[in-house]
Formats: sequence, structure tokens, C-alpha cells
Amino acid sequence: MPRPVCCRRIGMSPGFSCFGPHGGGRCHEDDVLLSVDELEAIRLADLEGMYQEQAAEEMGVSRQTFGRIVESARKKVAQALVNGRNLRIEGGNVEMCCTRHFECHECKHDWDLPHGTGRPTECPECKSANIHRAASDRGSARAGGPGPGPCGRRGRGFGCARASQ
Repeated sequence: MPRPVCCRRIGMSPGFSCFGPHGGGRCHEDDVLLSVDELEAIRLADLEGMYQEQAAEEMGVSRQTFGRIVESARKKVAQALVNGRNLRIEGGNVEMCCTRHFECHECKHDWDLPHGTGRPTECPECKSANIHRAASDRGSARAGGPGPGPCGRRGRGFGCARASQ
């Protein structure tokens, strides 16, 4: 029996749910379905230019899992483009990650940034480069992070909701 799919963090909700060739009309049952987490993988890898390891960390999955997600997503996008089919975005087991919490190890200042804005290079207070994600935001058991989240993983302070199927 395969393992259940855990929630995958996404930084934004899709603004549109269906794309298609000009004059293609409405979405149909033969549309190519792209899950919300596959769209997020394309956003992180192709739009933001993140390396797979960094993008996997953002989504809360392993690098290998991220690789499978982005490979599947790229294949579906290519299938829709080459075959002139609509691309419909829906479904997936995702959790919205609204902000990330950082702390400066020099002046102890802490702050939140919206997800998807990139990693800060310096502390806004003292301009030190010695900044890190807050231990509670990383989900590290060694760092005293919170217990298991809704998917059984540690440190997820976000609600997990299965997107509409």
C-alpha cells in the first residue's frame, strides 16, 4: 500500500483556474489537470529560479519528491501546449503558507515576511547578515519546534485543506 500524500506548502493561491488555446472556449472533461502543488513547483523552479533543494524546503517536501512534482507539472504543461488542450488548475493536498518568521542572531530582532518574497539578506534593524528562520518556523524537533501538524509532520503551523477535486 502506498504512503498517504502529506500536505504540501504553497505560497500563493492560483489567480486563474483554466487556461487554453485562443478560441478554445470553456474547460472540458478532456482538459489537462494540473494540481495546485504542481503549479507551485513550476512557480518556484521556473519563475523564481530556485534550486530544487531550496524549493523543496519551501514546499515542505523532500528534494526527490519536489523533482517528481515539477517533472509531472512540466509534462502536463507541455502536453496542453503541444496538443492544444485546456490546462485546468485544481486539486491537491496543500496548505497555505502565509508568512515566514526570521530572527537575527546578533541583535535578537525577529520579523515576519510574506512567503514568496525571497530570503532576506540582512536584518532590518542592525543590518547583520547573521539571520536565520526562527526555530518555531523551521519545524525542527531539536530546536524545540511544535509537535506534529495536521499531516503528522513536525512544525507545521498552517491549516491543511485538501483543495477541491
